Amino acid sequence: MTDFRVLLVDDETEFLETLVKRLKKRKLDVTSADSGRKALEIIQSDPIDVVVLDVRMPDMDGLETLKEIKRLKPSIEVIMLTGHASVEVAIQGMELGAFDYLMKPMDIDELLFKLQDAYKRKWCRGDDVCEVPNSLKIV
Repeated sequence: MTDFRVLLVDDETEFLETLVKRLKKRKLDVTSADSGRKALEIIQSDPIDVVVLDVRMPDMDGLETLKEIKRLKPSIEVIMLTGHASVEVAIQGMELGAFDYLMKPMDIDELLFKLQDAYKRKWCRGDDVCEVPNSLKIV
């Protein structure tokens, strides 16, 4: 199995840079994009396992980006992220194929648990003895 690859998508530069550093410190292979359009370019050229996607972004919002990700690469799991609680948006995201939904700011361990679960869903379907990469194991 290849290394676990995460794509973070958020238009808030400071938040994005901080989250990238925190996940890289945990030895995750992380790529980032500051827009939905850039995220779509990345998933078409790079192998990505899980996308952590902000809901509210200018130009192409998270739901629109989610639809395109699922159209282009349906096996990629997507965790929606927002600083603005909205049950309706969460339901829409899940209906469009999002794996889960987190509120900003989130605890880094909570995000790691979600990433681990999303990875398992992608690679371990029907496999009871599926190994999770060490970088995702919560100690």
